[in-house]
Amino acid sequence: MDSPEKHSRHNMLSDFILGSQDGLVNVLGIILGISAASHDIRLIFVATFAALGAESISMAAVAYTSTNARRRLYLKELDREKREIQEVPELEKEEVRGILKSWGYKGTELEEFVGRIASNPKAWVEFMMTYELELAPVQAFEARRSFILVGASTIAGSFIPVIPFFFVNGAIITGVILSVVMSGIALFLIGWYSAKITVGSFWKSGLQMMIIGLSAGFIGFLIGHFIGTT
Repeated sequence: MDSPEKHSRHNMLSDFILGSQDGLVNVLGIILGISAASHDIRLIFVATFAALGAESISMAAVAYTSTNARRRLYLKELDREKREIQEVPELEKEEVRGILKSWGYKGTELEEFVGRIASNPKAWVEFMMTYELELAPVQAFEARRSFILVGASTIAGSFIPVIPFFFVNGAIITGVILSVVMSGIALFLIGWYSAKITVGSFWKSGLQMMIIGLSAGFIGFLIGHFIGTT
């Protein structure tokens, strides 16, 4: 059974990837779309910084509300499991027995494990929450942390595609090329970091993240090109 600390680290990784990837891909798509329809660098700055502000607040708010919803669901199911253990213990034991059977336990060994779990109400409840309902605990502080982490990582990710335009002196094409290159590298590193602290191939995860992100940005370019030509 994973500890609350492990679940917390998993959630932090998920929040970081969610915010940074979303912010980067969103702004890159806007830059490519606008550059295909217009060559006004001021429009790029206005649109990207407006998107940065709106997207970071929106993503942070969604992270906060969704984490709170997961916590309310967990607490509701936790309360229900506690009541059922008190009111219908034999039925709950049978559910424990069914889970253990699916793991290959049988006979005396099976009944011994069922008895041990049922003798400890706290362990019994946690067993049912984890293996029957497949719900992980959500601490009270996690909604606030998700709000901050997703918001900050969205801002950081959103800045990456626009950085080159501060140094190209109005050369839109040069800025777009550098923006795509920097975004591709950043997306690769996000995927690489995800694989590094979880499982999987560093190269595969990095390339997958890069291809997905740049493909989404390219869709923005096609939309902008279509609007610009029509």
